[in-house]
Amino acid sequence: MKNISRRRFISGSASVVGAGISLQMLTSCGGSSTSGQNSSTDSLAAPDSDQLADQLAELPSDLQLVQRFPQVLVPGNLRLPISLAFSSGIISASSDFKFPQTLSAKVIDLSTDKVLIENISAKLHGAEISLPYYPFYAEIAAAGNYSLIVAGGPYEGTAFSVLERGQVSVPGTGDSLPSFDTPTFADHRQVEPICTRQPKPCPFHEVTLSDALKLGVPVAYLVGTPAHCSTGTCSPALDGLIEVATRVGDRAVFIHAEIYADEAATVIAPAIKALGLTFEPTLFIVDMSGKIIKRLDAVFDSLEISDALASVGIS
Repeated sequence: MKNISRRRFISGSASVVGAGISLQMLTSCGGSSTSGQNSSTDSLAAPDSDQLADQLAELPSDLQLVQRFPQVLVPGNLRLPISLAFSSGIISASSDFKFPQTLSAKVIDLSTDKVLIENISAKLHGAEISLPYYPFYAEIAAAGNYSLIVAGGPYEGTAFSVLERGQVSVPGTGDSLPSFDTPTFADHRQVEPICTRQPKPCPFHEVTLSDALKLGVPVAYLVGTPAHCSTGTCSPALDGLIEVATRVGDRAVFIHAEIYADEAATVIAPAIKALGLTFEPTLFIVDMSGKIIKRLDAVFDSLEISDALASVGIS
């Protein structure tokens, strides 16, 4: 990885309010603490001058950026979802804030302070969830330290690291999804409750992931804990997956696994260890051969789920 001073990297990270999705301390994923190619074809297109003027006019001077992605990025086509915030926290959908429909940004290589990607854009997502977000996509070929700088946002942007592939245990795009006997309604495999969705469990516990991968159809595998992540991420992600599954039917198999093996959320479930996960939620979209075609981390809505399934031929 390219060298960079700690001071320079921290200054680029100062606007991060906190994604709250790390499992290193086994905390809930959805809360926030104050501190290339897109799923939509429009997101690569740079906004026109009128759109950019509207964006600059709509963004207040005290705006902060919140990274809604885990620090397990590796070179390739990176998904970099962000939310907007003030010092008090992420701006919710219920606020009076006028969210721009599109944001534009550039990516800076912090080792050289040069612009790596001149102009990318992302549309507003998450209208149906509490914490709206903008999923930027950027093609970054090398490990290093970078900053995503949103036009009209904080001058320093929000800094992030790209790691060498061997430094990240979580399987990603192009990898085979490890087969694993996830808990089912017939066999909870010592995970209680098997699904923390309220008021009733989701329907994605009929077959194990191992069996699903043998069926010769695409698989959507969600790992997350809705009961401990009720706003902004896990619970809305599961609800969005249920909505999409209703439309897709038996053209794909949908599987859900919990993060914890106990109701008190003190014991990590085997599904987490099988994937080497350090964050939640995450959604793997797998083709008929078992290869991961798309991985959505941390925050995603039904539109992004549908777009991800389109990448395996399901529309």
